[in-house]
Amino acid sequence: MTLHAAEPPLVLSIQSHVAYGHVGNDAAVLPLQLLGLQPVAVHTVQFSNHTGYGEFKGQVFTPAHIGDVLDGLRARGVLARCQAVLSGYLGDAGVGEAILAAVQEIRAARPGLHYLCDPVMGDVGRGVFVRPGIPEFLRRRALAQASIITPNQYEFELLHGGAPLASVDEAIAAARTLLGTAPGTGPALVVVTSLRTPDLPEDRLGTLAVTAGAAWLVQTPFIDLQPLPNGMGDVFSAVLLGHLLRGAATPDAVSGAVSSLYALVARTVPGQRDLPLVACREQIAEPAERFPARPWNGAPA
Repeated sequence: MTLHAAEPPLVLSIQSHVAYGHVGNDAAVLPLQLLGLQPVAVHTVQFSNHTGYGEFKGQVFTPAHIGDVLDGLRARGVLARCQAVLSGYLGDAGVGEAILAAVQEIRAARPGLHYLCDPVMGDVGRGVFVRPGIPEFLRRRALAQASIITPNQYEFELLHGGAPLASVDEAIAAARTLLGTAPGTGPALVVVTSLRTPDLPEDRLGTLAVTAGAAWLVQTPFIDLQPLPNGMGDVFSAVLLGHLLRGAATPDAVSGAVSSLYALVARTVPGQRDLPLVACREQIAEPAERFPARPWNGAPA
């Protein structure tokens, strides 16, 4: 008798691709695999390396190219079997429309589909580093279709259109203005990374998770690496989605993703531009130290 292993959950991951380094799909695929999921990787760009190196070669793929790849997956019945969609760096707003079309198609057959949108736009110190039109697309189009968003604090402030955040309470209130009430009306979960509001200790870094009825804060020691390694948000989003698809409760999934990312950053050699994903892969599923997601009660622990 031949025994066949069950197909692991499929995750459609539409992100950038680099030949060297760990960013975009090259940061997301391994964590998803190590968490027992099967990534279906569609690349929005193919570059030689991360643009943060200062020089790179390659090209941004057109919406037509992305559509062709998705057509091929559709013909194989792959899209219909995907249980989640993960998107990051777009390269072009037109590519975003192709992603949303795929999300809507899969969600029509699978209403509980997770769509985690990492709204990559910029960061403190670098400002906005994506093409014109992408921030507007993310605010006006992608936000409504996402079930989970994972902006860093800089991107979150761009999304909600307000002034710099003055407190965790203010961040929670702003996050709740973005939440939706049903699929297609806005995210059910907002996770703000790299949170450093004035009411938090200067030597700590926060990650805030907000739903309609609860909020949790994870705090880790602040690691001052210069430059920061590439792909941190991509790894975080992939690990968070992986834990959620494995059935973890929201605070446990956020705690797991923060703890894995902290372990990888802490093991990054100073001056190295990429996380040690392969060398320290055991930290992805079983991080050495766990940082709990504590319910927010209005005062930092």
